[in-house]
Amino acid sequence: MTSFWTGERVRLRGIEPDDWTAFRRFAEDEEGLGDVLNPPRSAEGYRAWATQQAAAASGGDCFQLAIEAVDTGETVGAVGSHHADPRAGWFEYGVTIGAGHRRNGYAAEAVVLLLRYMFAERRYHRCEARVFAHNEPSLALHRRFGFAEEGRLRDRVFLAGRHRDLVVMSMLAGEFAQLHPVNERRTQSAGCAARLSGNSPS
Repeated sequence: MTSFWTGERVRLRGIEPDDWTAFRRFAEDEEGLGDVLNPPRSAEGYRAWATQQAAAASGGDCFQLAIEAVDTGETVGAVGSHHADPRAGWFEYGVTIGAGHRRNGYAAEAVVLLLRYMFAERRYHRCEARVFAHNEPSLALHRRFGFAEEGRLRDRVFLAGRHRDLVVMSMLAGEFAQLHPVNERRTQSAGCAARLSGNSPS
């Protein structure tokens, strides 16, 4: 039987100590997109972080997973749930794909796998995503994926010397179930990835 965490293109797995080089590249890619600007971090800092992630106890609804390409075994990105409120039934997620691996459908399939787990297995009702307003490719990806734009937080973040808006987007469990039925897990996931791979930054 195929693992719940494996799709046609990607496999989601725990972070391993050797993933530190990939996550350093992801951080550099995000800075290049103008999405984040942090002080430089040492190689040892990334190694220590990856080792800590690999040794962390599993459990809970806030976690980060590595996205591994099925055909090459290469770590191509990361996806995870960063905030969760079980009582109210909402969680916030994020996804990143390395610059050299975008437009291959990796992000779309990884998001399907993650949301299916959170909606169907953990019984959450609502998923939120927060996207920088200047990141048009990411906004377009979420719209095609089925997320609805709920509003903009004006001048919510400060990046590259100026304040920028943050767009709040969401998808409800019922909306996700209509687009990605559980009994069509593999075909729906692959179909969504194929549709989104053409213009997606991920």
